[in-house]
Amino acid sequence: MADLTSARVDSYTWAVRLFRTRSLATAACRAGHVKVNGVKAKAAQALHIGDEVRVRSDGFDRVLVVSRLVVKRVGATVAAECYVDNTPPPPPREEVALVPMRDRGAGRPTKRERREIEELRGH
Repeated sequence: MADLTSARVDSYTWAVRLFRTRSLATAACRAGHVKVNGVKAKAAQALHIGDEVRVRSDGFDRVLVVSRLVVKRVGATVAAECYVDNTPPPPPREEVALVPMRDRGAGRPTKRERREIEELRGH
């Protein structure tokens, strides 16, 4: 395999299994969910070894540093060798659970319940 000097951002994020399809990777770039070295990246932006890639998914950022370039999709073990994962640990469940949750099947909140929820959220 020839050594690559650069790769497209959407192709790389798909190849290292951050996205299931390349079209999802391209859509994430268009939506501004992918940043390279702190700047929003377009899908065709060149990516080089040592670049920091931030991918926003499920409300959290994954922070990766490119250590090897690939453009074809590879297995999970090979994909893990292509980057250094600097993602911070997720917040404790206590911090995430601050948002009040309604019981499943309880229906729409009443006006009083809605006001209480808004008060808790600080709106």
